[in-house]
Amino acid sequence: MVRFGIIGAGAISRLSCREIAQHPQTKIVAAADTNAERLAALAKSYSIERTYPDAAQLFADRDVDAVYIAVPNVHHAPLARAALLAGKHTLLDKPFAFDLTAAQTVAAAARNTDRVFMVGMNQRFDRAAQRAKQLMTSGALGDVYHAKAFWRRREGIPRIGSWFGNKALSGGGALLDIGVHVLDLTLHLCDNFGATSVTGVAYTRFGNRGLGDGAWGASEREHQVFDADDFATALVRLRGGLTVSLDAGWAGHQERPDDRDILLYGTEGGVSVYSERLFKAGSSRGEYLTVQNPSATPLAYPHASRFHHFINVVLGTERQMIPLEQSLAVQRILDGIYESSRTGREVRFD
Repeated sequence: MVRFGIIGAGAISRLSCREIAQHPQTKIVAAADTNAERLAALAKSYSIERTYPDAAQLFADRDVDAVYIAVPNVHHAPLARAALLAGKHTLLDKPFAFDLTAAQTVAAAARNTDRVFMVGMNQRFDRAAQRAKQLMTSGALGDVYHAKAFWRRREGIPRIGSWFGNKALSGGGALLDIGVHVLDLTLHLCDNFGATSVTGVAYTRFGNRGLGDGAWGASEREHQVFDADDFATALVRLRGGLTVSLDAGWAGHQERPDDRDILLYGTEGGVSVYSERLFKAGSSRGEYLTVQNPSATPLAYPHASRFHHFINVVLGTERQMIPLEQSLAVQRILDGIYESSRTGREVRFD
């Protein structure tokens, strides 16, 4: 039995607790949040016996084996490091950290402990993503040379006035919130985290005018300054010549309210990941095929859950699928995009 403590009682924790509680070998025994009202509501919903006004008190609770951290981004690295030093298995919500320097402090703590540490990139466990990974592994696409990854919303800013749009607390906007998901998944599918350079631009065009509010979350609207990016775009070059075109947007004039996909271009075929379509030449001259649901192989992770995976890794029944070094590589690219936007220059990595 893995006994869980929850750090942060916001909207994402409510959804996460439901998923954690569905695992037969876990129990949520404690939760912490500085907001007493949100904390009480979470505890009542999931019959959580012990609540704490701050994370340090929960880390001192010897009945807690593992923690899930879902708080504003500025607190990710400090709390993850503290949890590991307190001897807790640690599942951290994305993004890894405010920046690479902060992420490396967590990495140092993780390397010096026998506790499990994982950044919970849930898109890797999506069933469509798992099937796309099977196609990649089987060689059905041949040599994949380019990927187009995007997650763009028409009106999807998480509560204008909350910490999400305040760069001092979030570190960044749409890129760190939803762009990180499709970037991480693309690199995972291609099994290539070796960025050689990046060029990017981050824009703030809607949230600063009070436009594009998606009303997500439970955070207070207490910050007047909206200075995080509500749209970002980048070109990432990876070792071996693979390129990734990345778009992440919270707000923008577009046809669909939510537009998300990863398109993989290979020498023998192409894939639309989330619509599960394989594109390839037919057997006859001039014939071209679109194959719907092309992979029927049993899923590697049938639970399709980052939480169940993390719990199973702690229990020793699954091998960790999100290694620390991959999460650091993603953070390095995110930092590079923001640096490129700030300087107007390409950022090269050693």
